[in-house]
Parts: sequence; C-alpha cells; structure tokens
Amino acid sequence: MEPSNKLVAVLLVSLAMAAATVVQPSYAQNSPQNYLTPHNNARAAVGVGPVTWSTKLQQFAESYAAKRAGDCRLQHSGGPYGENIFWGSAGADWKAADAVRSWVDEKQWYSYATNSCAAGKVCGHYTQVVWRASTSIGCARVVCRDNRGVFIICNYEPRGNIVGHKPY
Repeated sequence: MEPSNKLVAVLLVSLAMAAATVVQPSYAQNSPQNYLTPHNNARAAVGVGPVTWSTKLQQFAESYAAKRAGDCRLQHSGGPYGENIFWGSAGADWKAADAVRSWVDEKQWYSYATNSCAAGKVCGHYTQVVWRASTSIGCARVVCRDNRGVFIICNYEPRGNIVGHKPY
C-alpha cells in the first residue's frame, strides 16, 4: 500500500472509532449513585437513614423494565417489592434524577399529621421514597420502542406504603 493510501486508511479508521465513541449511550447520569443520592437527600430531610443499592432489586427492575419497553405503559409489576415507576415523554432524555425528583415533589401533597395526601393528589411515590423501613433499592431505565418515551422503575425492600402506618 502506498504511503498516501496508508494515511487515508488510518484516518478512516480513526474517524470510525471517533464516531462509534460519540454514539455510544451514556449511563453516567443513570448510575446507582444517581438514584441513591436524591433518595437519600429526601430521606435525610425528614430524619430517615439512607438506602443502599441492591443488585437483586436492580435485576428485578431491569427485567420488568425490559417488559415495559415494548409498550411503555405505566403499569406496576405486581412483584414482591415496593415500587415507584416513571414515564417521560419522547423527545427528552429523562434521567434517574428526573424520576426521583418527580416522586419527591409529591411531598407538597403529603400531610404527616393526617398521614394522607391532599384531596385529589398523589403522594404515595414520595412516601415510598422516605419509608423508614425500606433500606435498599434497585432501579432501571429503558428507552421504549418506537420512540414512546422513557420508563424508569425503582424497587424497594422491604416494601413501604403499609396502610395505617406512617412512613417515618
């Protein structure tokens, strides 16, 4: 091969490698720590100890998220763990922090005094996040097929939201 052809070949290989690097998905903002930090910040705000990451719960979450990838329905798994689910519309790059923030934002609708949500409001995702007895979590995120959005799930052990009990 002539020197100029070798140079072209090297450049083409370099460009191909650079392009492959650019299109690789980034999980940097969906790591276990990206789920743990906002959970533990919300828990600390009400005097509850931190949760830790569970690969068992992560595997359960990944398995269920894979099932939801086809239709992206906001439907609970019915599994043995506490569970929060999130759906983000197509066109945005929804991250772990977005899901946890949406659950924690329900705090405004929760009354500790009455242990209930404001009329017509949802706050059960928040109470699961801060449930004192829940000590471990595992989460997963999938981009749904046909650009239907993003599905994020976190599972909790032991499960929270026990009727008649306060979260903390």
